[in-house]
Amino acid sequence: MAFVNHPLLTAVKPLLDAVGAQLISVDDANISDIALEWEGELVAAVRLPKLHGALDRLIEQVEAELGASLPNLSRVDKQNAVRLLDQRGAFILRRAVEDVADAMGVSRITVYNYLNALHR
Repeated sequence: MAFVNHPLLTAVKPLLDAVGAQLISVDDANISDIALEWEGELVAAVRLPKLHGALDRLIEQVEAELGASLPNLSRVDKQNAVRLLDQRGAFILRRAVEDVADAMGVSRITVYNYLNALHR
């Protein structure tokens, strides 16, 4: 895409990559995309990722940060993973506690205990 060298797009690219968003050319933008303007000129748009798969993306990010898959983490690192997921809003998603518990190889009660410890 020709607009990739623009300073605004260079600056926001790491953020967009981190959240799974896409840069979209002005010509291909939809009404639901977020316009990016620079000094009054429309440079590009951002298309946010679909909600479907959001928890999986969050888990992948946490695994990458902690350097191991959730089931292979120590107890302390699993608690840290739950903290990171909670900070990123993972547990507002329906069935997230159950899905995270399955991904970690622990019970949902364990995940609830980790969350309760965070919010005391």
